[in-house]
Amino acid sequence: MASGLVERLRGLIGGPITSAFGCIVALLLLGSLYSSSFLSPEYLLQQLKVASFLGVIATGAMLVILLGQIDLSVPWVVAVGGMMATAATGWGPWGSAFAIPFGIACGVALGLLNGFGVAFLRIPSMIVTLAVNAVAQGLMVVHTGGFSPQDASSPAMRFIATGHGLLGIPNALLVWAAVGAGAVFVLTRTGFGRCVYAIGNRERAAYLSGARTRLVVMAAFAVAGGLSAFGGVLLAGYASKAAQAMGDPYLLPAIAAVVLGGTSILGGRGHYLGTVAGVILITLLQSILSVMQIEEWGRHLIYGGVIVAMLLLYGRAAPTR
Repeated sequence: MASGLVERLRGLIGGPITSAFGCIVALLLLGSLYSSSFLSPEYLLQQLKVASFLGVIATGAMLVILLGQIDLSVPWVVAVGGMMATAATGWGPWGSAFAIPFGIACGVALGLLNGFGVAFLRIPSMIVTLAVNAVAQGLMVVHTGGFSPQDASSPAMRFIATGHGLLGIPNALLVWAAVGAGAVFVLTRTGFGRCVYAIGNRERAAYLSGARTRLVVMAAFAVAGGLSAFGGVLLAGYASKAAQAMGDPYLLPAIAAVVLGGTSILGGRGHYLGTVAGVILITLLQSILSVMQIEEWGRHLIYGGVIVAMLLLYGRAAPTR
């Protein structure tokens, strides 16, 4: 048992997780050449706060990728979560009290639709999630009449997104820590987590071993939808309102953060610590490129190049778990 733990730790230390954290250190050192504030506790805490929104969304993306699937409905599920939560605040005190769970529930419903299409209708996840993304977009256009949403976020949404808790730690970071702790527990200590890894390695073998693979796939997509919607709730609280395109910047970064952290795009292999490293890496990269005042086309070129390079190095390994 002890030797197995040693081997597991050795795999964590010697793989892409170490490389991702190494890149984080390199980015901080590079940024410190432009401003000493890059290494200040205030700057680091602010970056972790910004990373929290992406981290919550990437947690759901990781769950789906571990299955060997992909979720391309993230942009509008994020928007649905934020827009429905803010819409609920216009229904009076009760609506404001239930705004956060209502936004999350809408995301879970869309995730269940994704999961049903993949698990029972056997539609490729890329196709069904794109379709659900389009459906969500259409529903939100109907809801708003094509105009920018006028509803404001509730005090509770603003508190968890912008407030500070113990020792001045941002509440958003505490929320991400809680979500991450829950994800680690589920993936490493529950039968559901073991089934997720087993399905990602070989779904047929998992089915023949007695796993209820279709229900696990549906549940995983539902959780991913709920977390994407929760990310939208946090973003709406951070900005005090929702916007129709609020989820657009999070599709590629969420998937890239998961894969950059060592989770196989083929499914069946990955550790949540790697996703944490990937989220922080992408957040720092975006921040530093902005501070360096590189032109927009240059930012996209460097940002995309770094992601592609690391995906080529670590993103195509076969499942080994």
